[in-house]
Amino acid sequence: MTRKEITAAASRYTATGSKKQAAQSGTQGDQVRAWSFYRTPEVRSFANWIGNAMSGALLYAGHTTNGTDIERLPDNHPASVIVAEIAGGPQGQAQLLREYGRHLAVAGEGWTVIRPGKDPGKDRMDWHVVSVLEMSRKGTNLEATIDGEPVAIPAADPDKKVPDTAPIAIRVWDPSPEIHQNADSPVLGSLNELEELRLLSAAVRAVTLSRLTGRGILVVPKGTRFPSTPVQGNEEDDLIDVFMEVAETAIRDPSSAAATVPIILEVPAEMVGNIQRLTFESNFDELAIQLRAENIRRFATAADIPAEFLLGLGDVNHWGQWGLTQEAVRLGIVPRLDIVTQAYTKFWLHPLLESQSIQGIHELVVAADSSPLRVRTNRSQTAVQVFELGAISARALRRETGFDESDAPTADDIADRRRNKESPDSGTEKLPVDETNDEPDTLPASGAPPINEGLLAAADGLIWAALSAAGEKLRRTPACPRSQRAQAREVQAAELHTLLRVEAVQVEQWRLLDGAWTRTPEVAHRYGMDPECLADSLDTYCRELIAAGIPHNYAVVPAAISSCTGTVAAA
Repeated sequence: MTRKEITAAASRYTATGSKKQAAQSGTQGDQVRAWSFYRTPEVRSFANWIGNAMSGALLYAGHTTNGTDIERLPDNHPASVIVAEIAGGPQGQAQLLREYGRHLAVAGEGWTVIRPGKDPGKDRMDWHVVSVLEMSRKGTNLEATIDGEPVAIPAADPDKKVPDTAPIAIRVWDPSPEIHQNADSPVLGSLNELEELRLLSAAVRAVTLSRLTGRGILVVPKGTRFPSTPVQGNEEDDLIDVFMEVAETAIRDPSSAAATVPIILEVPAEMVGNIQRLTFESNFDELAIQLRAENIRRFATAADIPAEFLLGLGDVNHWGQWGLTQEAVRLGIVPRLDIVTQAYTKFWLHPLLESQSIQGIHELVVAADSSPLRVRTNRSQTAVQVFELGAISARALRRETGFDESDAPTADDIADRRRNKESPDSGTEKLPVDETNDEPDTLPASGAPPINEGLLAAADGLIWAALSAAGEKLRRTPACPRSQRAQAREVQAAELHTLLRVEAVQVEQWRLLDGAWTRTPEVAHRYGMDPECLADSLDTYCRELIAAGIPHNYAVVPAAISSCTGTVAAA
């Protein structure tokens, strides 16, 4: 497939769809208002949070199975090639998703404008995310403003071929439940509240300035004389000049003494008791501040992410933050990723696959992997522990601990390590990892005969029951505050430890595995194993899983019990 074929196929369908969608969109007036609130700190914080989170997802080509599950396609599949070229690759896709996050959060709509290179067969296509404010209709065409320059997007004509170098436009929007062609977003649904917030902020600002400049009226008895300067020669004018100078200084520099220190005047002693100060302060001054705080809270609860992300996480513990992040990803990120991927599937992937006569294209989709957004913060430590269990490769371990492939050991390094193992008294430091292409002979299961399948199934059942019991106990420990227990009940008990942070000593402290191995002797005798060895192996494995925060994997069971496969139950 050449890039020229991609451009031609996309041009034939996208411009027509974009033109039709533009004509049917009826929320542009509200969208202009929505974008006018983007500079409001609360709206900007919300929109950027959504955008930054979406940028962490990864686009890939998938095949739908059972109508819901998506399996990743091989890298050499035509669909994978097309998806890999979106926005020029992973970095461009991250920026594209970030932009869409902000557009969908504020206006509920954005446009992808794709400009093919001058030579469609060689040059890379130029992808842009454009707001609704930068899209307009010019006759039968659309016009986008990109980097300050107008870009004409021609409408498709079935009887007329669109040039391969013509730009393409794809509309991506979150449909309103009232009118599908209209866009919807939390900001669009909070326009009145945000307008109130703007007015209240202006009122608070006015109160602040009035406190700096309009300190009220000073009433003095008639006949009181104030000192004058030789230049001015008029006492009242001199006093006004002093007031004006203090007010100007307070506005220019609110932290200066002029904003807080009172003006000192010298008057006859008998006049002091008769001098009064009148102010114009009202109860609304304090009320405006309270109303503004309440209005910010209303917008935070209207946003489709937990309000704590806008109001602050200061009082939320580690588990609470993790739970809130999971909830935010589920409610605020995944649905928006689905909107983008569905648009690219329908208006980009399928037409290009159809141009190549690929069969079953409706089962092929653009998908977004949001798993990087759900990873625990102690990923490096977890990677080391999972590597020790044999569940990930050395390459994955280097990646998750911040190293790259240039840090991989050379053939000489591997040879030195083998010599160190063969000569433990050589005085050279021994390293624990032996990275070769051969199967390691240091793993517990290596070189041992295959383990009985029935034993593996029984051990797997014991492990799952132990983790389930530990999860039930975890819900009643300090690791899971009362405010989070309702949410914790929605998580499968055997996997709750993957969300809660549990230290190794706390497994014993909270007796999470007490009573978990009562059936181990029965299983051990059934397969001719030492009950104590089997119980110790399973207990050690489960403790490592809980402390590392990783789920149980059946594939690791042979390694977990391999040290006991050569033992024999006592007679």
